Amino acid sequence: MFEEQPSRAKRFWLSPFVLFTVALVFKLYLAAYVIYGLEHPWLPLVTGLPTVWAAFFLIELLARKRKLMAYLIVNLAFTAIYFAVIMYYKYFGIIVTYHALSQAGQVTEVKGSVFQLLHPYFMLIFVDIVLAWLLLGFSKRLRRGWQRAANRRFLGWRIALPGFVLAAAACFALIWPNRGIANELVQTERMGIVNYELFLIASGGNESFVPVSTVTQAEIDRLKGLPQPAAEPASFGAAKGRDVIVVQLEALQNFVIGKSVDGKEITPNLNALIRESVYFPRFYQQAGSGNTSDAEFLTNTSLYVPLRVPATEAYSGRSLPSLPKLLKREGYETMTFHTNDVAFWNRSELYRALGFDRYYDTEFFGDEDIVAFGASDEVLYRKTVQELARVKKETGKPSYSMLISMSSHHPYNIPARKVKLDLPAQYDDSFVGDYLRAQNYTDYALGQLFQELKDAGLWDNSLIVLYGDHMGLPIYSLKDEDLRLLEQLDGRKYDSSQMLNIPLIVSAPGALEPAVETGIGGQSDIMPTIANLAGLSLGGQLHFGQDLLNERANLLPERYYLPSGSFINDREIFIPGTGFGDGRRIELPAADAAARWLAGGEAEGSSRARGGSASGAESGEPAAGTGSGGAGAATSDGPGEPSSSSSPAPAPSAAPGGPGEPSGAAGGEGGLGGSADDRSDGGPASATQEQFDRALKLLRMSDSYVRSLPSTEGDPAPVNGARASANE
Repeated sequence: MFEEQPSRAKRFWLSPFVLFTVALVFKLYLAAYVIYGLEHPWLPLVTGLPTVWAAFFLIELLARKRKLMAYLIVNLAFTAIYFAVIMYYKYFGIIVTYHALSQAGQVTEVKGSVFQLLHPYFMLIFVDIVLAWLLLGFSKRLRRGWQRAANRRFLGWRIALPGFVLAAAACFALIWPNRGIANELVQTERMGIVNYELFLIASGGNESFVPVSTVTQAEIDRLKGLPQPAAEPASFGAAKGRDVIVVQLEALQNFVIGKSVDGKEITPNLNALIRESVYFPRFYQQAGSGNTSDAEFLTNTSLYVPLRVPATEAYSGRSLPSLPKLLKREGYETMTFHTNDVAFWNRSELYRALGFDRYYDTEFFGDEDIVAFGASDEVLYRKTVQELARVKKETGKPSYSMLISMSSHHPYNIPARKVKLDLPAQYDDSFVGDYLRAQNYTDYALGQLFQELKDAGLWDNSLIVLYGDHMGLPIYSLKDEDLRLLEQLDGRKYDSSQMLNIPLIVSAPGALEPAVETGIGGQSDIMPTIANLAGLSLGGQLHFGQDLLNERANLLPERYYLPSGSFINDREIFIPGTGFGDGRRIELPAADAAARWLAGGEAEGSSRARGGSASGAESGEPAAGTGSGGAGAATSDGPGEPSSSSSPAPAPSAAPGGPGEPSGAAGGEGGLGGSADDRSDGGPASATQEQFDRALKLLRMSDSYVRSLPSTEGDPAPVNGARASANE
C-alpha cells in the first residue's frame, strides 16, 4: 500500500494531515448537528477547521520521528471533547467545560443514565479510532509503512509556520469578538467548540465578581424588586417549635401532580397531601451541575449555585450561613438522611459547611431492598422515622431532618417488584412511561412515610416541606414519541417552562390553612419560607431568596440548565441570545387550574387560590395569572395547564438538535427564536433589559459573597449517624 516513492497525489491523500482533517471535520459536523441542527451548514467548518489546522500545523513544525503518534493523540483529544459535549448537551442542554473533569470519577455511578442518553449514531465519532487501532494494531507492515509516510516531510516550515500563524489568527478572530456573548450555546456556536474551551481556560472560566462590600441585603432586595418587609409578616412563627422535616424528591416535576392515566392517579398520596397543605405550582428549579447536591445547597443556604461546577466542589470549604445553623441556635438537632455513600458529590464536606450535627448514609441504611444507588425510598423513610423517634425520645429536642430520596433516579429503571402503576400499551418501552412509573413509586413510598410519621406520633407536631430537586425529563434528549405522550398527558407542548417546573408543598397540620400560592418561586426561597414559619429572624444573615408566603413578585436568576443571563419573572422565562435584544421568552402557564382541581371543580376565584404578583416596588413586573398575555386555566384533571382558549403553546426552548429533538429554531442563533419584543400572543414583553442586568448582578453577588466566607477549618464535622446511634 505504501511504496518507497509514492506519487505526490498519493502522498497528499494518505498524509495524516489530510486524513485526520477529514476525520475531524466529520466529527465537528456531528457535534454541531446534535446541538444546533445545522441551520447554518457552513458555520461548523468556519469555526472548527482553524483550530484543527492550528494543531496540525504545529505538529508539522515540531514533530519529527513520532509524527503519526502526535496526530493520533490530537485526534483522540478532539474526539473526546466532541463526544463529551454531545453527551452533556443531551442531558443538561449546555456545553460541557474542562471543569467537568473533576466529576469524571463519578461516571461509573451513573452509567445507566449515560447509556440511556446514547444514540447509536453518536458512536460514529469513534469509527476512525477503531479502524486505526485495528489496522495499525494487527498489521505490522501497514503500521511501519504509514509511520514512514507520516515522517516524510509533508509541509516544510515555510508553509507550516505561516499556516499555523494564520490558523491561530483565525481562532483569535473567532474568539475575541464573541467573548462578551451571554448565552454559552450561542457563544460556542460563534467561536467553535474547541475555541470556546480554550477561551475558558485562558480567561479563568470567564467569571465576573463584584466587591463584597456591595453585597448587602438591602441591595439584594432592591435588585429583586422587593418592598420593605412587613413588621409582622404573615404566618410568622406558625410552626415555631415544631420538628422540621424536609423531603427532597428525586427528579419530581410538577406536571405529574393531579394527573391520571386511564383513571389511575400518578401521585395519589401527594394529591391528598396537597389538599391539606400550601401548594406552590409555579415553583422552579435553580440547581446546577451538582443536581441533587446543588438542590440541598440551595435549600439550606438561599444562595445561588456556582456557574460551572457543583456547589459541593466550589463551596464546601466555606463556612456557610445556613438553615441548620439557624435552627441549632434554637436548640434543634440537625440531621440529614441519604441512602448513598456520603462521599458521593463530596457531601461529607458539604454537610460540615452547612453545620449538620449528623449524617446518615449507606452505612446506616445498609443494602436492604436496593433500588438505583442504594436502599429504596421505603427503607429510607422507615429507618429515618425510627431514628427521629429515637432521637426525640432521648434528647427531648425538636429536630431538623433533611431526607434525600433516590429511587426515582434517571434513567428510571424501577424493578418490576416496585411497579405499582399499570400504563396503557402506548407507554410500553417509552422513557416517559418509565418516568411515570418511577414517580408513582416515589409517591407510594411517600404514603408509607406519612403513615409512619403518624404512627410514631410525629406528624401533628411537624412542619413538612416537600419539593422536587431537579427536572427529570431533559427536553434535549426526548424522542418524538415521548414528546407526543407528554403533550397528550399535559395538554400542551413540552418546553422549558414544564421541564424546570417542580412542585413545592408545605404542610403544618393544624397550623396552616390549605391554599394554592400562585406566585413564582424557586429553591432559593425555601429557606426564608421555612424560617418565617419557624419564627426565625433572618436579620443579619444574607439570603437571596424570599419568603413565599409574604412576597409575591419574584425574580429568579437561572444558570447551567439555562444559559447565563436567563431568568424567570412572574410571567415568563427569558433566555438571552448574544445579549438581551435577541433573546427568547417562554410564557409561563398560570396556576388557577390548580385551584380549581383542588377545590373539586369550584369556580375560578375559589378561596383556596391566593397570591399572584404583588406590586413589586421597583420590579416593574405585571401581575401573574390571566392578565394580558397570561396562560389560561386547565381543562383536564391536573394543575398548571393552559385553557383551550389560551394562546398557542410556545415552541420548545431547546436549541435544535438531531432526530427526535425539539427544534424551536425559528430564526435566531442557536435555536433561540425571535427577539425579546416578540410574543406569540402579540402581547407586550414582560422581561426587560433592567431585569436581565439585575439577574446577572444577583448571581455575581452570590458568587462574590460565598468566596469571601471563612473556611470550615474550625467548624465541627458532622457525626456519622450510624455509629452514633449504635453507641447511644
